[in-house]
This record gives sequence, structure tokens and C-alpha cells, in this order.
Amino acid sequence: MDQFIIILTKPDNIPIIMLLISVVICLYVALKQAFKHDRLIEEGREDEIYEEMIK
Repeated sequence: MDQFIIILTKPDNIPIIMLLISVVICLYVALKQAFKHDRLIEEGREDEIYEEMIK
């Protein structure tokens, strides 16, 4: 485990770690919005999806 942390904290690998973290955050936000839109569709309020998107 110590070697793994040493490899992760090398300057060459820092951008890769930041990229992975940003991908996870963007994926979380996208899935959160998708589930919200799916719930609106199930409730029959498809017209409100566009209004939610432009907020």
C-alpha cells in the first residue's frame, strides 16, 4: 500500500488523479439529473424537464 501511495503522489500522476476525480463528479451530477428527469417523466410532467435543465 505504501508503494501505491508513493506512485500516486508523484508529480506525473497528479493530473491523472485529478482527471479521475472530475470524471466521477461529472458522472454523479449527470446520473442525479437523469434520475430526476426520469421521475418527472413517470409523474407525467415531461414539460417541466426543459425548465429544470435551463435553471
